[in-house]
Amino acid sequence: MLAKAGRVARHSVARRARLFVVLICAAIAAGHLWQSLAARAGQVENSRTYSSNIARALARHAYDVFQATHGTLINISDRIDESGASGAQIHAMSPILRRLASEMPQLDGLYIYDAQGNRVASSSPPRQNDANNADRNYFIYHRDHDDPEPRIHPSLISRSTGQWVIPMSRRLTHPDGRFAGVLLATLRLDHFNALYQTVDIGRDSSIVLILRPGIVLTRQPFEPAYISRDLNQDPGMQAVLASQQSGHAEIVSPLDHIDRYIAYQPVTGFPLLVTVAVSKDEALAPWRQQTIVYGSGVLLLLIIIGLFGWRLIGQIELRLVAEDRALQVMGELHQVNQRLELLAHQDGLTGLANRRHLDTVMQAEFRRALRSGSALSLIMIDVDFFKQYNDLYGHQAGDECLRRIAAVLKERQRRPGDLAARYGGEEMVMLLPETDATGAMQVAEKIRAGIQALDLPHRGNPRGVVTASAGVCAMELLPPGERSLEDLLGRADAALYEAKHGGRNQVRLAQAAMPAAPH
Repeated sequence: MLAKAGRVARHSVARRARLFVVLICAAIAAGHLWQSLAARAGQVENSRTYSSNIARALARHAYDVFQATHGTLINISDRIDESGASGAQIHAMSPILRRLASEMPQLDGLYIYDAQGNRVASSSPPRQNDANNADRNYFIYHRDHDDPEPRIHPSLISRSTGQWVIPMSRRLTHPDGRFAGVLLATLRLDHFNALYQTVDIGRDSSIVLILRPGIVLTRQPFEPAYISRDLNQDPGMQAVLASQQSGHAEIVSPLDHIDRYIAYQPVTGFPLLVTVAVSKDEALAPWRQQTIVYGSGVLLLLIIIGLFGWRLIGQIELRLVAEDRALQVMGELHQVNQRLELLAHQDGLTGLANRRHLDTVMQAEFRRALRSGSALSLIMIDVDFFKQYNDLYGHQAGDECLRRIAAVLKERQRRPGDLAARYGGEEMVMLLPETDATGAMQVAEKIRAGIQALDLPHRGNPRGVVTASAGVCAMELLPPGERSLEDLLGRADAALYEAKHGGRNQVRLAQAAMPAAPH
């Protein structure tokens, strides 16, 4: 009876153990799935932020180019109005047109056409094939409309230069309001494409400058077949083209049918839209690779847990063997905990020691220095103008900047007792046991010089590159009998403050404490 009860109890324990193993495996799989989806969402958000920043910058560039051309057209038409619209007077303006065109690198040419479409003045030598442009859409539009404002038209190949250009034109009128001709400025597509080619957004990604309601003015990578295509015919693009605000979307390109994440930015004051589209496959490639690696690890872990669990369940029925196995498992778990504890001491971004580990080591080293009277120094380092760096280059570039700087600190962590740690944000710390103030100043200066030698571009820093300031304090500078770790940190921080306010990119040593006056 007792044996039967024991067998039932063992079977019950085995069933519960199997259920427990299944639940653990399910929890690990669910956790990995959640982490993978969160990482994907983060990767997509980073890609959208990067694309939006580029679109904003390119929209500003387009605004500057078209605004300057707009002003030139207004200026020339005002001169024509003042001098009159007669043929001889307009023909005499060719030198002025050539000078203005040479001063504006975005212009392919400036032209004046009379009411019949004949070219009467231009910035380029006359050619027979462009003597009359009455058949051009921009000429027909101004001939049939009284709109006095400069207007942007779809891209075309210039008859004067044979280059792809964007026409921007204004109607000329006689004093009595009759149509007098057209003033035309042509902007080189190469001016835009040369800039777009410098933007690294991936192999299957694209940058498009669009004329509302949806005409492609230019595209990078450049493909003549795509120029002047009407994207408004595509249902997936209609909401993007109709928006007057910046935003982002996921679309299948109507041009090359590639699935992309698109960021779009209107050009203020003009019927233009800049889109930066990053290939979905390229944007998610790092996440996909990471997921495959981690997924393989999790799968292997689940297999191990499953096999281990079933093996453990079999051992449960043999109590003595099960106890031995339990002890083995406890040993393995202890090793895992030790490894996790080691990982818990490291900062995930920079690979330096984290604040928790720094606090523990500083307290131990400070007590040891007090007991033995040995030297102990602390260097506090802060990246100059780091907020502006994040604003200018984005947080991904900011993270990479911190990793590069952390590598400089690791290089100076020469002795076993030296400890480089991330203190918080862009602040880092170097703890130097058995080092006096003179030695610490030398190490701090080498770190400062090493950071500057990275030559990381920084437009927000007057020196043009990323620099750092440092404050140094040593035990010998603290008042005898009243030394504390807080005082060491505070004096190093004060020295850092002096370095910051003394011009940055420098190292300052904390002031020595004055001895207490005798009573």
